[in-house]
Amino acid sequence: MKLSYKLFFLLILCSVQVISQTLPPSKKDKWKGFERTFTTINKHSAYTVKPAKALPGNPWVWRSSFPDWHTEMDSLLLVRGFYIAFVDAADAYGSPDDLQIWDQFYSYATDSLKLSSKPALEAVSRGALYAIGWAKRNPDKVSCIYAETPVYDFKSWPGAKGKSKGDADSWKQLKEAYHFTQEQAIAFNDNPIDHLEGLAAFKIPVLNVIGINDQLAPREENLDIFVHRYTYLGGPALVYPITDGPQEMNGHHIPINDAAKYADFIVSNSYPVKKVLPYSDYFKIRNGLNNFYRTITQTKKATVAFLGGSITYNPGWRQKVTAYLKERFPGTEFHFIAAGIPSLGSLPHTFRFQQNVLDSGKVDLLFVEAAVNDRANSTDSLTQVRALEGIVRQAKKSNPSIDILLMEFADPDKNRDYAQRLVPVEIANHERIAAHYNLSSINLAREVYDKINNKEFSWEDDFKDLHPSYYGQELYFATIKSFLNSCFNQWAGAPYKTNSSASLPKEIDKYNFSSGRYDAITNAKHDANWKIDQNWTPSDSAGTRAGFVNVPVLSTNHPGAALSLRFTGDAIGIAVISGPDAGVISYSIDGEKQKQMDLFTPWSNSLHLPWYLLLGSGLKKGNHVLNISIDQTRNVNSKGNACRIVYFLKN
Repeated sequence: MKLSYKLFFLLILCSVQVISQTLPPSKKDKWKGFERTFTTINKHSAYTVKPAKALPGNPWVWRSSFPDWHTEMDSLLLVRGFYIAFVDAADAYGSPDDLQIWDQFYSYATDSLKLSSKPALEAVSRGALYAIGWAKRNPDKVSCIYAETPVYDFKSWPGAKGKSKGDADSWKQLKEAYHFTQEQAIAFNDNPIDHLEGLAAFKIPVLNVIGINDQLAPREENLDIFVHRYTYLGGPALVYPITDGPQEMNGHHIPINDAAKYADFIVSNSYPVKKVLPYSDYFKIRNGLNNFYRTITQTKKATVAFLGGSITYNPGWRQKVTAYLKERFPGTEFHFIAAGIPSLGSLPHTFRFQQNVLDSGKVDLLFVEAAVNDRANSTDSLTQVRALEGIVRQAKKSNPSIDILLMEFADPDKNRDYAQRLVPVEIANHERIAAHYNLSSINLAREVYDKINNKEFSWEDDFKDLHPSYYGQELYFATIKSFLNSCFNQWAGAPYKTNSSASLPKEIDKYNFSSGRYDAITNAKHDANWKIDQNWTPSDSAGTRAGFVNVPVLSTNHPGAALSLRFTGDAIGIAVISGPDAGVISYSIDGEKQKQMDLFTPWSNSLHLPWYLLLGSGLKKGNHVLNISIDQTRNVNSKGNACRIVYFLKN
């Protein structure tokens, strides 16, 4: 006797409720003749089913919904050595709160049970909201996805904002799960059909088994949009329409007559289990984020700053980190400072830190990225140490409880260094500062090199550039997320113990730039060949950088034009805009022998580039005079003798 879909669904729902209410942790029973073990994940019932003989690497299938519906494929996979797992996050519809439960269950399955790091996901109906939502956040942790009559846009079902019949009660329930108003739910743009770039970059295969005339999840509102967008981005999607019957519940309930075919799909994409290098090999927690964790869990108001170059400025890992923090700690009010400026490394960072970051108020967590541009800009090793130490000491003086993460991103030069068994100078300097001040650090450059050698991906096809593809951005985020989780899990539930100290460690270099600041261009004395343009814009078609256009600039293009600046401190420099007509300067400090410096860069032909130049450091502390004049000579590639000063740099 066949059960109707509605009756079967009701039985499933009732059974799930009974499991959630009555089963204690670690209870065991039999499922399909195999041992099933129950546990509780943050008050949510969960279980795993163990095969009689597990395959090497412990591959597993993670069901996202309706765990007792169409289980023929699961039975076959158990026989073949796969684990089956389920966590009951019923009626949450893949909401951010729901996906936090998924994160916790994944950690339990991979850490405690030692299941493989890349499960296959099974998504039935609304289960696609869970499975695709989690997979988009964790494309590195998924082998493949089986989707049966999938709901890919909740505005279709249960929202009924298109052709779907929808479900009013479920729509109300969904809005409550997401904490949405009606307007917010309709405006939501992170359904499974949205933002598929990362999932596609990892080329996660998605097999869609659908009813030919599904009126609850109409294909034109769900499947067709997903497949078009996903394949356009390079993601592999397969569609298997079921045309035989019976097809019940408005075509949403379809028969599965060839489960072996779908089991083969999962096996072929999940086994053999590929060994991947763990993220934990590439970060050092040291003092960790104890102070930051206390702030976000007790004070519930925190400021996070991102200081870096284009890898920080460009969209990607930074936005994913901010979204992760807001989703994991929804009760905390976050303020994020995006202080990434393309082309800038540690030297610019230390002099702009006060204005671009600290002037915004107390910072609780600071991300610092400089290693790529320090190599590209040919910043010498001594200057790197003085600059990085200057950033740390400025930050700690501003807030002794600030937590700092130093990040070392990848580029082809670092790959070549590692290939020659050399530690890149920039990495060594970052780690030297981090170790001395007991700060956390992540060596993403080494991770990329090692994972390429481990044949997990390639630079040419996947990572592609030092400004990484979607794949690289996802990899960066996955490692940073792993680091953050390790820090938060380390301190969760532990009594608070401050990491801050009343005094900083002894300086590594007494000439570090811990007092690095901008000095105003109005402080210079200059002849009539110089002028201050209060709202400088280029007169040519070359590009500009945000923050270095429509700003006051002290400029000249006259050879022989001269200026002087009196300053107090042990270091002096200039921040200039170096474009196609950048010239050469002659300069001296305290009347010593003149030196020359070419302001033209390899990028100046096409870009008015912000360029920071250190003219003197390690000076005797006290009063000094800087003299600058425009030289008659110029770079052979330059079109002029221009010098455009935005700031003087003073320590």
